[in-house]
Amino acid sequence: MAGPRRVYGVVMPASRADTPNLLVLIKSVLPSLSKAETKVAQEIIREPEDASTRTITELARAAGTSEATVVRFCRSLGLTGHRELRMRAAQAVIGTGEGPDREIAGGDIPTGADMSRIIATVSYADVGAIKDTANALDTAACEAAVNALAAAGRIDVFGVEASGIVAADLVKKLHRIGCMAFSWPDVHAALVATALAGPKDVAVAISHSGATTETVEFLESARDREAVTIAITNHARSPLAQAADLVLTTAARETTFRSGATVSRIAQLMVVDCLFVGVAAKQRKRSAKALAATAAAVSGRQRA
Repeated sequence: MAGPRRVYGVVMPASRADTPNLLVLIKSVLPSLSKAETKVAQEIIREPEDASTRTITELARAAGTSEATVVRFCRSLGLTGHRELRMRAAQAVIGTGEGPDREIAGGDIPTGADMSRIIATVSYADVGAIKDTANALDTAACEAAVNALAAAGRIDVFGVEASGIVAADLVKKLHRIGCMAFSWPDVHAALVATALAGPKDVAVAISHSGATTETVEFLESARDREAVTIAITNHARSPLAQAADLVLTTAARETTFRSGATVSRIAQLMVVDCLFVGVAAKQRKRSAKALAATAAAVSGRQRA
């Protein structure tokens, strides 16, 4: 958005004021970087400790680029220059703390890996995705999203494939506390729903890449009708993010056998849980009553 926008009592700035972990920040903007800048990004992700001590010349040489490219890369991240890049890289290394060996932390599953290695790698990636997402989430955006959901006359949620599973989970949770929420199995149904949306309604779109055509179309359609639009995505500069009033950024790195469907889903579900708990806490009495009623409705259907 070009400037500040007030969404349900919270002023959303044109740019973020907080300072997420450098590696999380880099991963969130990776798809929007040039090929040369991507080389710098990949080098820092691969060797963040080295990046914290290298001169601009050394970093450019290690990435196979030029010093000018490193400068442009810093600007793309919203940093003042290479000095701040080094400082943020050092903070990222310190924030990581003690962890597993480099291969497990890297997240790839080699050929012939035994079950203990698979469990260690998968669990480390999942826990890391939750921690990184918690650090990446914009508190003001989350607050505004909760306010919008709590006040919405109608909530439409859409995602494709694995993101669709997350969309259904959010709707199920919101239904349990009395919110009028719907998820849609295909883009045609979703577009029909947004055709009837208005300023008092909310549309939530979920996509790891932020580039899924159907999901972007859904959110653009909702915004055209002045509904509040919320994007849950791993990439803060994606087409989906550009169509959203509020962007909730996940931080998940997919690895071997886990392309776009597993670690990303864990991170998305964490965001969904934050929204659900936020809405439930905001209207505590109503939520408690609704949860008790819905629990009672199925309490007799469990076998002893």
